[in-house]
Amino acid sequence: MSNNTIIPGCGIHHVALRTSDIERSLQFYLEGLGCTLRARWGEGDSRVAMVDLGDGAVLELFHGGSNEGPCQEQKAGGWFHLALSVENADDAFARAVQFGAREKIAPKDALIDAVPAPMKVRIAFVYGPDGEILEFFQSC
Repeated sequence: MSNNTIIPGCGIHHVALRTSDIERSLQFYLEGLGCTLRARWGEGDSRVAMVDLGDGAVLELFHGGSNEGPCQEQKAGGWFHLALSVENADDAFARAVQFGAREKIAPKDALIDAVPAPMKVRIAFVYGPDGEILEFFQSC
């Protein structure tokens, strides 16, 4: 249910990710992280799949990406990372690494000096199959 009164029903439906190998990415997200397949279509480099991250939010995977070119992590307008809400950041991190993710930042506690109230969290970061950055975000 959206709280947006300007654009009723507004919310995130999906985030799209270009992959170099859609089958490898599907194995990582479905078997490794426990996502579920919503739909898939296309052939060859036009293959696309939508996976439910677990709460109805969708990650759309597009085949045919390249690992060539500059790093996008610092580019303005580019997505920096995808944060997944989890009950246990340590377990999610370990599971991702078990299924081929590379460690970026091991699980750690953090106190975010936010307004109106500080937030105590446990976070961990990995690089997914194509170098996409995933954060496991546990509210404490």
